[in-house]
Amino acid sequence: MKNEKDCRAAVRDFCLQNRLLCPGQPLRLAAAVSGGADSMALLLLLRALQPEFGYTLSACHVNHGLRGGAADRDEAFVRQACGALGVPLRVFHAAELADTVDVPPPHAGEDWARRLRYACFERLCEEGIDAVATAHTANDQAETLLLRLARGTGLHGAAGIRPRRGCYLRPLLCLNRADTEAVCRAAGQTWVTDETNETDAYARNRLRRAALPALQSTNEAATENLARFCEKAAQADAYFAQKAEALLMDARLSDTDPVCWRLEPLAAADAPILETALHRLAAPVRDPEEKYIRLLAQLVQQGSGAVQLTGKVRFCAADGVLRQETQAESAGWDADAAAAFTAALQAGKPARMPLPGGKTLTARVFPADFEEKIQVVHKKDLKNRADYARITTLYTSLVLRARQPGDRFRPAGRGLSKPLRKWMNEAGVPNELRDTLPLLASGSEILWVCGEGFADGLAPDTESRWILHLDAEIETQEEKTNEYAR
Repeated sequence: MKNEKDCRAAVRDFCLQNRLLCPGQPLRLAAAVSGGADSMALLLLLRALQPEFGYTLSACHVNHGLRGGAADRDEAFVRQACGALGVPLRVFHAAELADTVDVPPPHAGEDWARRLRYACFERLCEEGIDAVATAHTANDQAETLLLRLARGTGLHGAAGIRPRRGCYLRPLLCLNRADTEAVCRAAGQTWVTDETNETDAYARNRLRRAALPALQSTNEAATENLARFCEKAAQADAYFAQKAEALLMDARLSDTDPVCWRLEPLAAADAPILETALHRLAAPVRDPEEKYIRLLAQLVQQGSGAVQLTGKVRFCAADGVLRQETQAESAGWDADAAAAFTAALQAGKPARMPLPGGKTLTARVFPADFEEKIQVVHKKDLKNRADYARITTLYTSLVLRARQPGDRFRPAGRGLSKPLRKWMNEAGVPNELRDTLPLLASGSEILWVCGEGFADGLAPDTESRWILHLDAEIETQEEKTNEYAR
């Protein structure tokens, strides 16, 4: 743990090395302040460095409106602290961003809160702020790395949180959480604690409370070492990105055809360079998970075949050429209808969405103790229910869609993930239904299958506060009789 003077020097050097701040450069800088120890240390350190760098400093606070009186308490604390320090403060409330981010129901999760914060930061930039400094520390870096490694990532993801991303600066990545608390104590500055950080409902909290302490018991410098690894990964990723760009330029079939590449130079490239090049090709299409990169690499080496990345886009290899093809949405899926699912989750009321094949999906979110008290709950209903907080905090980018290559599913009660194709074979799903069967997915992980229910580990329990219920209804009696799921 560093003392306040050492922390200030470390942040100064880090900002100079990463060109976050430059002495004498006119800059209108806003510090994102939640009221926690990290953000209060950020505000104190930026205020201390202000005379040397010469930027104009202000602060911003986002009241998400999710924690009732506790959120209002945090806002009042930040107002008082900024007033005492003489730092101008801009406070945002969710209603101000109603045109950008939906006003949340009571069960909104961290993903919604994150989107709200960055919508507020973007609003600040529109109002004249040049850069927003956030209080991410080496602890946040370590947690992010472990989460990404657990979910599957390559060098690009292993680079973690970057010191600069557009107008966002992270000056505290060189400090750990103990350092930020030391900075606050040295200045006599108190801070507030978000009570949600004490629950194990969130994956990041479980890492913070269990995994990182276990690693630090092995090596007390574990957090700093993980953060250092992220920097090494970033350097390697930048190197391979440069080589990959040169490879793609060399392999491009012609200057007038940007979606065709010669297979020969791709297949001859070193594996890390090829994988980075394929990552660049896949990134504009979908979240480039490692499994898709591996499939594309196999496609290049085989020289023939196809990999379907989305319902519209696939990569095909034939006649010495890798080609990106854009198709009509498969199986009658409407992209707008699929996207409506996310909106339905945020609406806080039942929502009905049309699906291919005459189906209609109904999505509802309700308190855990509501429906069980007023009506009989059938077995079919139970398997179509999930813990809402669990599903929205463990998974991001929820999408309602048809199946895609590389999909995997973990049937309830089995605890074992398997390829969706293999599961469909074992379950006897008719071939004519497989391409139209509604699925809820996060990346390539299938969380819900129409007729089968939610994946293992998502069912509500006695600790669940809110329940997500999905139901696919059939338009005609004939379809209802013949539906595979019933």
